[in-house]
Amino acid sequence: MMRKRTVALLVIAMMVLSSVLTLAVVNLPSFVQRASMGQGVIGALSGGGLTDQEQSKLSTVASLIENNYYQNVDENKLVDGAINGMLEALGDPYSSYMDTDTAGQFSESIAGSFTGIGAEVSEDNGNVVIVSPIKGSPAEQAGLRAKDVIVSVNGESLSGKDLNAAVAKIRGEKGSTAKLEVKRAGSSETMTFDIVRDDIAMETVYARMTDDKIGVIEITQFSLNTAQRFEEELQKLDAKGMKGLVIDVRNNPGGVLSVVEEMAEQFVPKGKTLVQVEDKNGQRQVTDSNGQGVNYPIAVVTNGGSASASEILAGALKQSAGATLYGETTYGKGTVQTSMDNLFNDGSLIKITIAKWLTPNGDWIHKKGIKPDVEVAPPDYYTVTPINKDKTLKYDMNNNDVKSAQIMLAGLDYTVDRKDGYFDRETEAAVRSFQQDHKLTGTGTIDAKTAAALEAELIKHIQDPQYDVQLNKAIAGVKQKLSATK
Repeated sequence: MMRKRTVALLVIAMMVLSSVLTLAVVNLPSFVQRASMGQGVIGALSGGGLTDQEQSKLSTVASLIENNYYQNVDENKLVDGAINGMLEALGDPYSSYMDTDTAGQFSESIAGSFTGIGAEVSEDNGNVVIVSPIKGSPAEQAGLRAKDVIVSVNGESLSGKDLNAAVAKIRGEKGSTAKLEVKRAGSSETMTFDIVRDDIAMETVYARMTDDKIGVIEITQFSLNTAQRFEEELQKLDAKGMKGLVIDVRNNPGGVLSVVEEMAEQFVPKGKTLVQVEDKNGQRQVTDSNGQGVNYPIAVVTNGGSASASEILAGALKQSAGATLYGETTYGKGTVQTSMDNLFNDGSLIKITIAKWLTPNGDWIHKKGIKPDVEVAPPDYYTVTPINKDKTLKYDMNNNDVKSAQIMLAGLDYTVDRKDGYFDRETEAAVRSFQQDHKLTGTGTIDAKTAAALEAELIKHIQDPQYDVQLNKAIAGVKQKLSATK
C-alpha cells in the first residue's frame, strides 16, 4: 500500500517549524563570510550593512533598557528580538531567525526526521496558516487541511505571535497533546483538533506498480536523501517493466533545490531547462538538464498543498519533459531561501529569501501557483469539517455538525437525501445502518463514539487508492497516451 506509513499515528514535524521553503546553497556575500569566521554580527555588517549611526541607535536602545527597565533583562533575548524584528520588517514569511533549539530542529527537518504534529505552516497577514499536512501524519489523520488558520494552541491565542513563537507552542514533548483551535474558510465557527505529538524518521518516497504497468511514485518532501530514494524506487519500477509513470506531489511542502533538480533531470532531455533562478538585480542563472529523458508518458498530480520544490518539479516536467499535470492548482511559492547557520557561533541561524525561481518558460508562479492541464477536484468529503463530539446529534437538529456527518455518510456510500445540515429520517436511517455495520448500538443518533467511528472510516476510505479520484484520473491519462502510441 502506498500509504503504509498511516498505520502509525506518529507526528512528523519539525515541519511545523517554519514556512514552506526551497533551500539553496549559494555563494554568500563577503559580510556573511566574515561573520561565519567568528566576528560579531554588528562587526560583520559594518562593512556594508549598518552605518555607525544605525549601530549607535541600536546600542542606545539596548543601554536604555539595561539601565532603566524595572526588571533585569536577558541580553540574549534583546539581541534575538532585534534580529527577529529586522527580518519581520521584510514582510517576507519565508525569511526568519531561529534560536539554537529551533535551528537544530530545522536542520533535522531538512535531513528528513521530525518531531511535532506533521504540518507545514506559514505566516500570512499575522495568521499562522497550514501550508499542508504531511500525508499519513497525525495532522492529516485529525483532518487539518491546507489554508486552515491556527487560532490557538492549548487555549493560548497565537494572535500577535511571530511564527517561531507560534511553532514553539505547537511543538512539545513526545506523547503530549496539542489542542488546536482552527478557522477554516467557508465555516463560520472554529474547530478543535486534539493531536498527539511524537517523533519519527520520515520516509519521503513511496512507490507501487498498477496491474497495467503504470508506476506510481509519491513524494512527501524533498529532503537530502529523497533523490537517492527516488532513483532506487524508479529503478525497481523500470526492472518490473514500467510503461508509464505518475508522480504524486500533493501536500508536498517543498525542500532542497538541488534535490529536486537532480530528480527532474532524470526525465528532462539534455539541454532543456530545469529551472531559472533570478537575483535582486534581475540576473538569471539557468539550470539545464544533462539527462537523457525517457520514452514513456509522465503525469504529475498536484493540489493546493503542493508548494515550492513540488512546483519546480511540476513546472520542469510539464514544460521541458511533456508531462501532463492533474489535480488542482498548486500553492504558489516562487522564492528561494538559503539557511545560514554559521553567523553567530551559538547554533542559531537565519533563513532568508535570496532569489525568485522561474519555470523553464520564465513564468513566476508566486502567489498564483501552477494550474493543472486536467483539473480534478477532490470529493467534498476530503475537506469535511470534523464533528463536534461534545453533543449528541439526532433527528430534527439542524447545524454544521449534522452537515459534516451527512457528507461523511454519503462518502462512505450510505444513502442520504441531503447534505444541508438538517437531520431528517433518511439521515437517521443512514446512521443506524452505519452503526449496525460497525457493531455499534443502532440508535440512529450520533454520539461521540459513533462520530469517532465515522471519521475513522472516512480516513480509511480517503487513504484507499481505489477511491483516489485525482490519482486514478492521472493513471487513466497515462494509459490513454500509451494506447494512442500503439
